Amino acid sequence: MKADPTSLENLHDLIPPSSVPFWPPAPGWYIVSALLILALLWICRHSWKRWNANGYRREALHLLQSCEHTDEIAEVLRRTALAFAPRRLIAAKSGPDWPDWLAAQCSEPMPDTVRNQLSLGIYTPSAADTDLELLRLYATRWLTSHHVPVYEAESTTTANPCPKENIS
Repeated sequence: MKADPTSLENLHDLIPPSSVPFWPPAPGWYIVSALLILALLWICRHSWKRWNANGYRREALHLLQSCEHTDEIAEVLRRTALAFAPRRLIAAKSGPDWPDWLAAQCSEPMPDTVRNQLSLGIYTPSAADTDLELLRLYATRWLTSHHVPVYEAESTTTANPCPKENIS
């Protein structure tokens, strides 16, 4: 060896470091894995709740397939509305108010023939079901895409109709 420190003969070969092992992972991977598991559990829980909440829609669509008359389809729509809206609100709807309420809950425009069938259909003979398929198509679209409005919860405490009087 020569005494010259800048000589190329004094260089040594580079020794690469050993490869990083796959296991055990760094602590950050444990945190990432835990967050992914929590996110997956939240998605599963949310999907399950949504699936359960839409059970009335699936049941109504199943019932709709067996309907053969206008009044049967109107009954399925009313029963479906009762699944998410207060009874006092739905029971008060009749005549043209009922199709108007249905149209307000769905972004799908209601054809005039369907509007007439729903407002007058239960009063006409069942042999006069002319455009039943149009009504069934609208009912299917309404069942799958109607919006569930948030209604104010009914008060659990009721006012006493006969309050006790102070008897002295």
